Amino acid sequence: MNSTSVSAGVVDAAEIRIGDGPSRRFVGAEHGADVSYFYVENQPGQGPGMHWHPYSETWVVLEGTARITIGEETFLAEAGDTATGPAFVPHRFTNAGDGMLRIIGIHSSPTIIQTFLDD
Repeated sequence: MNSTSVSAGVVDAAEIRIGDGPSRRFVGAEHGADVSYFYVENQPGQGPGMHWHPYSETWVVLEGTARITIGEETFLAEAGDTATGPAFVPHRFTNAGDGMLRIIGIHSSPTIIQTFLDD
């Protein structure tokens, strides 16, 4: 298979792992999919800085409590909750609980495009 080929099938977690931790970055275009995602495990207080995307993002909280800021509004989302933010609106999430936060950020794009505002 050459570097421009994509195929359907299972993507091993190790193939899309971010660094040495458990978090993963799935870029759909690399695997023949029309969506991308981040699977994130954050300790209390951890989370990305304010950023935006030119497409909507949807978060599914798998475990823990997330403080999600979308524009000027902030919400708490717990395991089982789903939140969504529109395109071009700055947002962020942090682990607002005492234990591990496990969350999936679904990007409605085959590529991940994000612009951080804190940089």
